[in-house]
Amino acid sequence: MAVAEYAPSYPVQVTLDRQTEPRNKMTVGFRFILAIPHALLVGGFAFFGFTFSAWSDFGGFFATGVLGAVAFVCAVICWFAILFANQHPQGLKDLIMFYLRWRTRAMAYMALFRDEYPPFGDADYPASIAVTMAEGERDKLSIALRLIYVIPHAIILWALGLAWFFTSVIAWFSILINGTYPEGLYNFGVGVFRWSLRVEAYMLLLVDEYPPFSLSE
Repeated sequence: MAVAEYAPSYPVQVTLDRQTEPRNKMTVGFRFILAIPHALLVGGFAFFGFTFSAWSDFGGFFATGVLGAVAFVCAVICWFAILFANQHPQGLKDLIMFYLRWRTRAMAYMALFRDEYPPFGDADYPASIAVTMAEGERDKLSIALRLIYVIPHAIILWALGLAWFFTSVIAWFSILINGTYPEGLYNFGVGVFRWSLRVEAYMLLLVDEYPPFSLSE
């Protein structure tokens, strides 16, 4: 059952199928270690210096990863291309989307939402992101001031991410002891998950619509 899907009115849609199969307590117990290869490549819960989760604070490598750094450079190039040449290079957009798709799957695994080990690269997984990219005439004012516009989201998501860390610790113990992720904590975590991803897509210049301040779908 899909439990995390954006409203069609916003051009970033995230789908997360809630796990109904019995939880794999062994992989949950060692999740932080098992996730290291993905964290090094696509990071955890922070981007561009704005930490979205204490997972990043307590584990320094859980930032944007190697591909995240590449995506940031691509976004900077796109920033200049859009403002001064009215172009958004397709190849750079494709690379950024490749990073976001991989990151979505890895984050769902790190956040204990799913037990299946995420693929390296593009492949089917019960967590996915789809972006209806901005086309035609771009909102150059919002692009020029994108770093400033995103500050309110960064501040709120930092606080929410800190809370998410502690709820994830509780969920970790709950899964190991009872085999369940508490409903309320799960919904909160998914809310922060989708919020952070749509803000990241906005920061990466894939969309111009300002992200809503909401944990809901």
